[in-house]
This record gives sequence, structure tokens and C-alpha cells, in this order.
Amino acid sequence: MKLLEGRLINVSNRLPVEIKNRGGKPRLTASAGGLASALDSIWRHHHGLWIGWAGPVEAEAAIPLLQKAARGRPYGFRAVPLSSQEISKFYAGFANEIIWPLFHDMPSRCNFDPEYWEVYQRVNRKFAQATADSVNGKDFIWAHDYHLMLMGHYLRETGCTTRAGFFLHIPFPAPDMFEKLPWRKNILRGLLGYHLLGFQTDRDRFNFLSCVERILPAASSEREQSHNIVAYENHRTTVATFPISIAFDEFAGHAASHDVEAAANQLRRELSNNFMVLGVDRMDYTKGIPERLKAFRILLHRYPELRHRVTFVLVVVPSREDIKEYKALRREVELLVSQINGEFTDAGWVPIHYIHRNLSRKQLLSYYRAADIGLITSLKDGMNLVAKEFCAAQIDEQGVVIISEFAGAAAELRHGALVVNPNDLAGVAEAIHRACVMPVEEKRARMKLLRDVVRTYNVQGWAESFLEAALSPDGHFRRSSGAAAASIEGSDFPLVASSATEDQRIA
Repeated sequence: MKLLEGRLINVSNRLPVEIKNRGGKPRLTASAGGLASALDSIWRHHHGLWIGWAGPVEAEAAIPLLQKAARGRPYGFRAVPLSSQEISKFYAGFANEIIWPLFHDMPSRCNFDPEYWEVYQRVNRKFAQATADSVNGKDFIWAHDYHLMLMGHYLRETGCTTRAGFFLHIPFPAPDMFEKLPWRKNILRGLLGYHLLGFQTDRDRFNFLSCVERILPAASSEREQSHNIVAYENHRTTVATFPISIAFDEFAGHAASHDVEAAANQLRRELSNNFMVLGVDRMDYTKGIPERLKAFRILLHRYPELRHRVTFVLVVVPSREDIKEYKALRREVELLVSQINGEFTDAGWVPIHYIHRNLSRKQLLSYYRAADIGLITSLKDGMNLVAKEFCAAQIDEQGVVIISEFAGAAAELRHGALVVNPNDLAGVAEAIHRACVMPVEEKRARMKLLRDVVRTYNVQGWAESFLEAALSPDGHFRRSSGAAAASIEGSDFPLVASSATEDQRIA
């Protein structure tokens, strides 16, 4: 759907390509992160420009390589050069030692270094100036995530009048948590410089509005049917909810391929056709990985009949391995895996299969298809797309999703999934047991609901609803975000596990 008159100017911390020096020469590589795939569908309809950091390379050297990388794409690239000190204090420092833990309700992990704040401001000004220099009045600027929360205000300082939107991919904290940030007023002021603010869930949006009410008393807010409009410093900002999703048809299509089916069948054979519980995460302290392992240990203690019949496959993707907190987390996870396997392993059965590496898409889809349970126990998550990917890959519609109530995806998937508190280890163990004994008919009905939700509100719908809201001339737009979840209101399954016979339990 063509929505823009001009170009889409996408701005993110880093470009989807990165330039690295290899053998003394700068070379292009694909950078980490899923934003490029999330936006791929809308790039098919809009020409534009992607602005971001391109890696540790001189600006002049980056230009020809980025021109090469843009061949065949509907958009070009513009690099924002950052020094090694800026990367250290802006990205590793302010973004990942302050905002990431604070916005995930873990203030004890924050390092409120004032130098981080100084560099964060400087880098946001750089991004704002590079963006202002690249746009015209018909374009639309779409900035992404917590790295660029000040850019909206700085764009206005440059005199740029091009419409700009911002989407936060992580949670937004409640006022009592957000107030711990020394620069809280500046962050809110920066965000209110945008014309549109998008959040993953209604809870995140209401948290933001509560913070504005408490911290910026000069701001006023109007409630519309599906969104809010905040007026501050002679500027109006629309605030709305846009839960991000995945390209359902693409995931489901690849999952249905012969190669993936064969690989999934091979996995089941290797696990002796045991009931397979699957966890897939980055190595991050927000994902609740140690808690998940402890819950699985409780399951094996309380339900000894499941030993030899259930296998937990834990896939953990390496992340931020140079940061001490992540090194410590890896040691904790691997110690727990070793302890549980040491306690319960028996001839022909190892309870936990631990994989610490990146998987190819084919490998990941094979695990999704082979699994009987997708276990997501995030302590806090903006969305968690693993839950939606698992649903899309469940071609046979027999898997069960167990999801943390603190994952953003729980709001959309709550009618078909088993929703748990990840801190209630016994409750998580009970949910795993319930999924094991659940009749096949109930599993199919639940998964069909979940797949309908993810299929209906896919990544294309997410992007189009954001652009529609951003380009609405009067700040009014139709409600499209979250429509899939609303369409199954009242379809919840009973909260009490079904009384299956022993023969039915492990289907």
C-alpha cells in the first residue's frame, strides 16, 4: 500500500550492513538485528534512505561500499560516523548500562555515569543533523528504539519540519521506575519532539503517559478512542500502540518445506520421540533463562513419570560477550544445565540439550517444528518474537505456547497460550506439566487461535498501521494495531488442566 508522497527515511542505531576491516581492507558484512527483515515488506512500496552507524570506518571509505550495498535495494544508505569513545559511552554505556536494565525493571544493574549522558546527547545530535541534512518536506522520518530518544527534539532544533515518528522496541517503565533516571525530563522532552510515538503494548503507552503527567506538568493529554495526543511546548504528539510482529507467510512457508520437515523428523528421532520443550533466546538477563531451568528441575522432581519422556532443548544465542554481566550469566546458565543433567541423566536420556551458538534459519525452523512446547519465560520483554515465530512454524498445529505475562506478546497470545509468572517457578513447572497432559484436540484448538492472531496482524500490518497513523493529517486514524487479538475476545480456554488418562498424557 502506497502511503507516502516522498521517501521513507529510516533511522536506527546501526545500518543493516556493517563495514569491518579485514586484512587491512574495509569489507561489507550483514549486521546483527532483526529490524531489516521487519521493515523489508514496506521497503517494497517506498523508496528511501536508511541512516545509521556503519561500523568503525572512515566516512570517505564508507561511501563507495555503502553505494555497492544499496544496489538492487529500493533504499540507499547514509552512515553516521562515530568514534570508538562514542560507541563505548553511547551504545555500550548509556543505552546498554542504563536504559536497557532500567526499562526492563532492573535498576540495580544500572551505571548512571554522567559521561554516558554527555555522549548520548552528542550522538543524538549527530543523528539529528545527518537526518535533517538528508530530508525534504514530503519525506517521513521513522526513528527506532532507545538509542535515539532525544533525536526528535534535536530535529526541531535544526529547523527540520519533516514529519517524524519513533517506535520503541523495548518496554517503557512505570513512573516509579522511570523516575530513577537522572535525566528523565530530557528524555520525555526528546520523545515529545516527534509527531508520533509508538509502543509495543497498551501498558507501555500508559506508563509513558503516566510519566509525562507526573514529570512534565506543563504537558496536556487528550484521550482519543485508540490513542492519545500530548501537547507540549507548542507541539502535538500522537501516542499509540503498535505491537510488532513477523512475516507470517514467509515463516510458515519455510517451515512447511520438505527440508525443514525432514530435519524436524530427524530431531524427533534423535530425542527418541520424547516430548520436546524448546527455549530460544539471546543470552540476556531479561530472558529468565536461569529461572526456566530451575522450573524444569522442579518439574522433574514433582513429576518423576515425565523422566525419560520429556527433553528440554535450550538454544541460547551468544550476545554481548565482552560485558561482564553477560559472562556471569553464561556461567550461571551452564552451571545449572550441568547440575540438572548430573542429577537426572539416566541411560538413554539426557534431560537438557544445551546449544550455545547461532542457528541458521533452517535449523531454527526445524527446532520450532519438532517442539511440542515453546517455553518463553522473559522477566520483561518488549514483544518477544520467538513466541510468534514458534506459532508460525507449527504447521501441524499441535504445539503449546507457555509465555510470561511480562512479555509484550502475551497481550495478543493470551487466549491460546498458557500465561505464567516467570518468577513463580512452581507455576511454570505446573504449566509445563499441563501442556504435557493436554488433549490433542485442545492443543490444536489453541494453536489454531494463536496462528490466526499472528497471521492476521503480521509485520506488514504493523508497518502500515504505523505509517497510516504517522501520516494522518489531523492526528486521527482508524484502529488497526492489535485487531487480531481483539477479534478473539472471549475465546479463553478453561484455566484448570484437563483430566487426561495416563495413556493420553504424552501424545
